[in-house]
Amino acid sequence: MKKVMARILFIVLLLPAASTTLSGEILKVEVEGVIDPITAEFIQDAVRNAQAQNAEMLLIRLATPGGLGISMQEIVQSILNSNVPVVCFVSPPGAHAASAGFFILLAADVAAMAPGTNTGSAHPVFPFGMDNEVMLDKVRNDALANLRSIVQRRERNNELAQQAVLESKSFTAQEALEGNLIDLVAESEQDLLARMDGMEIRRFDGSVHKLRTSGQIVRTVEKTFRQEILTTIANPNLALILGVIGLLGLYLEFSSPGLIFPGVFGGICFLLALLGFSLLPVTLIGVLLILLAIGLFIAESLIQGFGILGAGGIVSMILGIIFLIDSPYPALRIDWGLAVGVALPFALISIFLARLAIRSYRSKVTTGEAGFSNQAAVAHTDIDKNGGTVRIQGELWRAHSSVKIDKGSRVRVVRARNLDLFVEPLAEESRPVDESNREMVENRPE
Repeated sequence: MKKVMARILFIVLLLPAASTTLSGEILKVEVEGVIDPITAEFIQDAVRNAQAQNAEMLLIRLATPGGLGISMQEIVQSILNSNVPVVCFVSPPGAHAASAGFFILLAADVAAMAPGTNTGSAHPVFPFGMDNEVMLDKVRNDALANLRSIVQRRERNNELAQQAVLESKSFTAQEALEGNLIDLVAESEQDLLARMDGMEIRRFDGSVHKLRTSGQIVRTVEKTFRQEILTTIANPNLALILGVIGLLGLYLEFSSPGLIFPGVFGGICFLLALLGFSLLPVTLIGVLLILLAIGLFIAESLIQGFGILGAGGIVSMILGIIFLIDSPYPALRIDWGLAVGVALPFALISIFLARLAIRSYRSKVTTGEAGFSNQAAVAHTDIDKNGGTVRIQGELWRAHSSVKIDKGSRVRVVRARNLDLFVEPLAEESRPVDESNREMVENRPE
């Protein structure tokens, strides 16, 4: 009897452990805003973590106006190839999963929406329009083929899904449920988990999986510190400001070597700007317009353009900033007000600094040996061919002359060479320079 009771007790103690081993936790990620490369990396990492931890499922709370097609494709591919079920939930009420978000929603093993949300409007869009009908057809047909491959395998309504692409049609949560685009409409995340408990789903590979959500721990996965930084600097407006600060800092350092701080700070800002723009769809025409603007600013400084070249540079700079990012989504474009606010001060500062640099380059040298030419000095000692000293600019310099010059006489410097000055009496200033003096300097040993 004691042995039987011991075995029963052993089995009872073993059951909770077995249950814990068989069921993993639920990982959750929250995606808000535009779908960009950082969002794609974030979701891909979450899928890999869920697989590595043998999680019960990955829950994606989605609220997005859409985003970049390449990033959307990466996310869809990661979801379809996941060994762990992926549930996509459009929430909270008032949120939407439009354009790229529509594809992500339909690609999930379980597609759910909260009341008051909508999805659809998945027609491919282009910034500033596109007149090439062939290219439009290619992009549209590619999007349709991609969508068909998803919805047919997921057994969703292919006809309604294609209307979202061809007609930019949008669906409320109830319309999507009745049209067999999604699987559930849930009031909240807790309601969603409760309704999915025990649900059998067919995975993309055809296998059947039974979800276990009751009593599961839901753990939210946050972005890494690196991803947070990249998300911040991938804001086109911030990347633009960093780029302008970086250029001005580097210019100050190059024009006035030794300041150090402007060079270091400007270099860091400029590299961060390049990193931010590398995550955005930058256009060649925008870059060329900005380079043209810089060229016009320099030209305005070199010649008297009566402000025409400078004004043209400002216009080119504003247009270049506006066209720099090739995206139809406002969140991925540079604001008009910021473009004007940056272009005007940058133009004025650039023209001012360029004029200072050009004026400094063209000005006569007034220091060192080259600055002594034709300068007046006073003989500090007697001066002849063997040498002597003169006082010039408060300094004593060794001097030579082909004629004897008495101490205290005023002299003029003919030229300087190897820290030696060749002088002549100031009274002879109106006469041509004695060539014998020049020959003596030229033939003097180094």
